[in-house]
Formats: sequence, structure tokens, C-alpha cells
Amino acid sequence: MNLLQRFQNYISSHHLFSQNDQLFLAVSGGLDSVVLCSLCAESSFNIVILHANFQLRGEESERDEKFVRELGGRFHLRVVVSKFETEKFASDQKISIQEAARNLRYTWFRQVLQEYPVQPGLGRRWILTAHHLDDNIETLLLHFFRGTGISGLRSIPMKQGKIVRPLLFAEKKELHDYATEKKLNWVEDSSNATDKYTRNYIRHQLIPLVSKIFPDPVLNLASNIDRFREIEILYKDAIANRMKKLIEYRGKEIYIPVLKLKKEAALTSVVFELLNEFGFTSAQTKEAINLIDAETGKYILSEKWRLLKNRQWLILSPRNEPSSQIIVIDQFEKKIQFENGLLVFDVLKPEEVQLSAGHSTALLDAGLVRYPLILRKWKPGDYFYPLGMRKKKKLSRFFIDQKLSLIDKEKAWVLEMDKKIIWVVNQRIDDRFKLTPHSENVLKIEMRMG
Repeated sequence: MNLLQRFQNYISSHHLFSQNDQLFLAVSGGLDSVVLCSLCAESSFNIVILHANFQLRGEESERDEKFVRELGGRFHLRVVVSKFETEKFASDQKISIQEAARNLRYTWFRQVLQEYPVQPGLGRRWILTAHHLDDNIETLLLHFFRGTGISGLRSIPMKQGKIVRPLLFAEKKELHDYATEKKLNWVEDSSNATDKYTRNYIRHQLIPLVSKIFPDPVLNLASNIDRFREIEILYKDAIANRMKKLIEYRGKEIYIPVLKLKKEAALTSVVFELLNEFGFTSAQTKEAINLIDAETGKYILSEKWRLLKNRQWLILSPRNEPSSQIIVIDQFEKKIQFENGLLVFDVLKPEEVQLSAGHSTALLDAGLVRYPLILRKWKPGDYFYPLGMRKKKKLSRFFIDQKLSLIDKEKAWVLEMDKKIIWVVNQRIDDRFKLTPHSENVLKIEMRMG
């Protein structure tokens, strides 16, 4: 069976798209995308060529654009070109050139799908890229060495949203043989020859080295990818069942009971999968597991989320969002916004403090306060030692004594240190942390509305 027949069978057997759909082909001008264009044209699909000029290689970039336009003329296809200021975008976004090019490319693809004029009689729209089997193997190895977990081992998906990759079955050598047979021309990207990019190093150095030991490593790894795809289905089902038993949603926060989590036989995998979607890296999995036996207040961070140990819970919460139910306060934070208002922190000398402050200000012995502090909503069972009293009192009883309404009780927050409530916010401090004649510094916390 020749490449064209295998191409058509692959599309049909995996239901990638239909004869009536409109296909937007990402064509760089290199061998892979030129072959994809030829196969689609031979199969009489409805095609539009897309070419992204990232303007990174000077005259070579302009040469590629000109070549793709001529290729469209050869196949009597419309060519749509977009030019990007990739280096400026990378600098503005503080990301690598490769990441910038990828972001620009796929953002443009989405725009094309939405904005390209509708052609009467045509069905759904798809973006086609020319990723092939060798690309898939390189991606598999990249993911394996980076520790991306089971999901990374199934490598490049053949279909992802509106992106379709109909050449994943074919080796690079097969594409080259087809192009030679059809007398197709293509352009070479000079950056593909350098090993400074990780993917190129794997392609030029690692795989040839492995081939000296194991014959046909590409085909062997391709078989593994197929198995990994099926393993991932079973794995995700198992993880989903465990997550249902483990996690509890409270608003925007996720609570995980420590005692249940400790009993997990596959603890590392469960913790990795739980945290992965919140931006935590595989390297942080061990740190997260260490939190299970850590003291209250310990935490780790991703870019947007915090995993906090609080008594018998691990709590995932957006970092210091006003709507968070638990907010961790570090020593050097001066202002904390939460749903009731703003807390302002300051450290003063005793002589600088006016002791006539009302309940909206807490004056604490700074020498007794250890960070991090936890700002959270009160809960049944909470107790503290109200200022002036030597016996502890439950907050529920304290609120009754203060004649708080049901609404006021629901809005009540506490500031906690090492499982001790040091201030019932806007109400009263704990007697154990009050100022004395021996206090050298004062922690002043002021509650401001709005």
C-alpha cells in the first residue's frame, strides 16, 4: 500500500475529517508540509494553505514565504500569509523565541477558523499540521526526560480540538521517498541543522546513537505510543475515581484530607495528577507529599495557586484572591485584601502606639508572633482566650455573648498562628498575645473596609 492510500485510510479509520470539510494546511515550505499539501490535493480535499512568516531568519524567511506562494499556484490553492514580529513579542512576554512562535502560530490558527469567509456547501473546519512519526518519537522522549507523566508518554495527539495531524503514521523517510517520486521541491530551514535546540539534538544525536544498539527504535517506540494511549485511558479512569473520594470543593478552593491521602497506594501519581493542572511541576510532587506530615502553615506555590497544610487538610487555593477561604500571610506582606476588606500590617515601638484603638485594630506582642499567619473564616469548634480572660471560650459562645447576628457570624474571620487564634478579626485579640510592659515591638493590624 503506497503512502497516499495509507494516508487516506488513516484519516478514514480514525474519523479525522470528511471529504466535505474545509482544511487549513499549515505549510512552512519544508519537506513535511509540502508532502501534506500534495497528499491532500491528490485526495481532492478542500484546502487553504496557511503560512506563518516569523521573520526570524532574514532573507531565508522571505524565501520561504515566496516558495509557499508559488506552491499554492502549482496546486491552484489559495495561500493566506501572516507576518509576525516574533522577537518583539518574545521580549514583551518574557518568553523564549520558540514559545513565542508557537503562541503566535496557534493564536492565528484560531483566528483563521473564526474569521475566514464561510464557503457554501462545506462542512466543519480543521487546521492540519504536518507532524509525522519521527516528530512523535522526539516528543515522547522530550516528555519522558522532562517527567511529564503518563499523559506525556502518549506524545502528540492525532486530534486536539480543531488541530488535526494526519501524518503521524508516517516516518520521515517515507515522506522523503514520496517527495522524490513526485518530483516535489521544498525548502530547508537552516535552524534545523543546529543541535542547540533540544529536539534537534534528540533527532541528530540521541536517536542515531540508540539505533546502533536497538534496530528500528522509531517503530518500536511507535508501538509503545499506541500502548501508552490505551494505558492513559485506564489510568485517567483510575485517577478520576480516586479524586472523587479525595477532594472536596469549597468555593474556589479544594480540600484534601491528609489521613485519606496518606493511605493512597499510588500516592506519588495521585499527588502529581492532582497538582499538575494547577501549574505545579513534577519536581514539586515530593514537596507536596512532604506537606502531609508538615506543621500547619507550611505551603508550596505554583504561579497562580498555593497548596497549604492546615491541620488535617491540604488546601489548594488561588494565591491571595479576595474570595479565597484561606489566605497565607508571610512576614514581609504589608497589605492583605480579603472578602471583608483590607488588613494593613505594621511593626512599631510601644511608644508609637495609641492604646485607645477600637476592635478594628489589633495590637499584638510582635515577639510572640511567628509567620506564616493564616487568615480564614471561623468554623465550629474554634476557640480562643478573649482579651482579659484566662479561660478559653468557643467562638460560637463568644459570638452569642457579643450578640452577633447570623449574617455577622457568617462573615467572621480569624487570624491564626500555629493552630492558635491570635485575633478574631474586627472583634477581639487573644489574651496570650496582648501587649505587656516587656513587649519590645508591637504588631499593629488594622482592618479597613472596602
